[in-house]
Amino acid sequence: MKVLAIGAHPDDIEIFMLGLILCYKDQGHQIHLAIATDGASGDVLGYSNLTNVRKNEAQKALNFIADPFFFNFPDGELIVSRDVVGKIKEYTQSISPDIILTHAPEDYHPDHRALSYIMKQAVGFKCPIIYADTLMGINFIPDFYIDITLHFDQKARAILKHESQNPSKFLEATKLLNRFRSAQCNAPTENYAEAYRHEKTFPFADIRELLPSSPGINSFYKSSSKSMV
Repeated sequence: MKVLAIGAHPDDIEIFMLGLILCYKDQGHQIHLAIATDGASGDVLGYSNLTNVRKNEAQKALNFIADPFFFNFPDGELIVSRDVVGKIKEYTQSISPDIILTHAPEDYHPDHRALSYIMKQAVGFKCPIIYADTLMGINFIPDFYIDITLHFDQKARAILKHESQNPSKFLEATKLLNRFRSAQCNAPTENYAEAYRHEKTFPFADIRELLPSSPGINSFYKSSSKSMV
């Protein structure tokens, strides 16, 4: 199976989608990664030549999976236009993915929201799109939870590669969110999960066979629920 993950900025894939990507990698699927903007507006620590810095950080964080493709659209100015949709559509068709991971349309960042709509326009009904959780899960109601416990440490290391963005704060937020999503599934306390949503459209009403395993349910609650029946 071919999996395409596309984030709006360098570090978005790592923060929002990397656990699921690593699950797919373990299963032997072909992974493609893409980044829509050049990241030039993320001037957190006053780096010079930030575009190149952020590109290098993304490559260091992700090249153990695949070399990311950079569209280099202007950071903070991603809009739905014929040119942008056309370029992303051409790239997507060259891969012909079986599933796409990207941002949710209700996400907090305008570039994330724009990319979500762009992908929907570019892909049409060629393959299913699943939307990644929002920052701290605000306004996001998941359809699927993916157990990423075995991959969380690797995800954390990838986030920390983005030194120009003061990544420790994003790592703490990610750790809290992924732990919370796992707790929603009654998984053991040391587990982590990523959450995703799928907008059902023909012919992809049910895509569960395309997804890795969900978190396990804590055995205490299994036995307790039986005794309460």
